[in-house]
Amino acid sequence: MNFKKYFKTAFVIALAVITVSSCVDKDEWETPPINCNNKFAAPTISLANFVAMAPSNGYILISNDVIFDGYIISSDENGNFYKTISFQDKPENPTVGLQMEVDRASNYADFPVGTHIRINANGLRLGTDRGTVKLGSVDPNFDIGRIPGVLFSKYISAVCNGSGMEVVPIKPKELSSLSDAMKVDNLNTLVSVPNVQFTSDNFSPATKAYIDYVGGAGVDTSRSIEDVTGSSSIIRSSGFASYGSALLPNGSGSITFIVSKYNSDYQLLIRGLNDVKLDKPRLVLNVETFTSYAQSLDNFLPKYYNTSLLGTKKWYVQTYNSNKYIQISGNNGGLVKTHFAIPVNLTTKTKLAFKTNAGYYNGDVLKVYWSTNYDPANPTAATLNDITSQFDISKGKVPGAAGSNYESSFRSSGIGSLGGSGNGYIVFEYNANTPGATTVMQLDDISIF
Repeated sequence: MNFKKYFKTAFVIALAVITVSSCVDKDEWETPPINCNNKFAAPTISLANFVAMAPSNGYILISNDVIFDGYIISSDENGNFYKTISFQDKPENPTVGLQMEVDRASNYADFPVGTHIRINANGLRLGTDRGTVKLGSVDPNFDIGRIPGVLFSKYISAVCNGSGMEVVPIKPKELSSLSDAMKVDNLNTLVSVPNVQFTSDNFSPATKAYIDYVGGAGVDTSRSIEDVTGSSSIIRSSGFASYGSALLPNGSGSITFIVSKYNSDYQLLIRGLNDVKLDKPRLVLNVETFTSYAQSLDNFLPKYYNTSLLGTKKWYVQTYNSNKYIQISGNNGGLVKTHFAIPVNLTTKTKLAFKTNAGYYNGDVLKVYWSTNYDPANPTAATLNDITSQFDISKGKVPGAAGSNYESSFRSSGIGSLGGSGNGYIVFEYNANTPGATTVMQLDDISIF
């Protein structure tokens, strides 16, 4: 054996081990810093201003560098967003959102929810497709085509925060009712609504699943939901949704969703079952829709009191497009003041919601009160507590415009708070004066809870 060669080799190995060990902390290896750079230059336009460029019909071709930022809110991990990505302009309190068409799957893996993205739309089409503003590629068969997967990275990239792509928490926009959610301003944004439940028809004769199956294959399915104010909408699930066979929960609570639209119909899209938190008892809805009252009726006793304080005009039942509501107008009526009073237990019922639609608007005519000493036989002696400012009351489709100018649908008031305790009244007061404010006011879907 060559002992000289052996000891020389052993010495070199030992020295190498000592050298390496002296460079390593006792507890952990040092991680070298990771640097990243943004693929695109700084934004040239806000997402809101970019979306505003979209025509109401058809599309435009973006022919120069138009760069904007957004935050991913959709996820195709559970199969309910097929080859689309939705993003909004801010992580919370967004003002606008946009849908991008992509011929690419598993987008959640590269762009999880909360990813700060930057898009260069040069070469893409921006337009309105079946009620929704979309961004996509040039396509010979469609106005807004899907961006080919091989070209995807040409248009979109994550924004770097210095050490990697920036991913932030997304806070849903919290709204009080489904009616508030189903508005154009909320399209392609993440929204959460409390006090909702799947409608009772989803549980009779047996509990339904999120989607239907035909020949063993899932099909796109809508399931109706309702909220405590009486508003309703649909949860739309893809036939490819991995949660499709799960049974609908028969309780109430909150649902988080992305607001979408197909032509004139709003569709609410969940990303998975974690967006559905219906673990409370079912709601017992108390919504007055006036469907049980005859056309033109103005006597609602013994349930409600319809009292003229000035003039002779009263609220009466009217119908339009098979929908019943009550209506009043001060036109040619001189001084008009009329109360529609609803008895209520203010201890157990603390919230109020309703819907209105104004026509021939020429001034505010509706006020809302609660009272603990209201007497329908002597209404002028009551102490009325004004809560009108809590509600969004219709001023017509275009406030101040000439003609009938009714809104295309009733306006949700939002949810207001009542005061007091014990037995009391809610009072809707119409107050008009010809030739002053004589607006036609329609009232529907009164919910007290």
